[in-house]
Amino acid sequence: MRLGKDAKIELLRNVPLFSGCSKKELRELAGRTDEIDLRDGYVLMREGRPGREFVVLVEGSAEVARDGKKIAELGPGDWVGEIALLTNVPRTATVTATSPIRVLVVTDRSFRRLVETMPSIALKVLASVGDRLARDAKS
Repeated sequence: MRLGKDAKIELLRNVPLFSGCSKKELRELAGRTDEIDLRDGYVLMREGRPGREFVVLVEGSAEVARDGKKIAELGPGDWVGEIALLTNVPRTATVTATSPIRVLVVTDRSFRRLVETMPSIALKVLASVGDRLARDAKS
């Protein structure tokens, strides 16, 4: 069963990168997401390759590996690929589905078009990134 717009908005609201966004901004972002079903074993992202999308898991599970070693397991509500929305650096890890999965996908191109029409989103996302960098610097 496909997610309705309100369910997409709630998933996106729980992503720290977008937590400061208004309902209107989240609605616009949700309208630019694609919902995709993928098979077990599908590689969503490959370490060292260019990143062009951000993904939120709706159903299923995935494994995150760096240098061939598992570093995390993802489940519904988890997300990966936020760096791709903001920079052109290569992927820092490989993410592989460990079951059939359903994901929401926001491409970097779609996100940039949204920022052009709603610059307020860019400010909120940058504030979120700044908060994360400040926390990381203290640890």
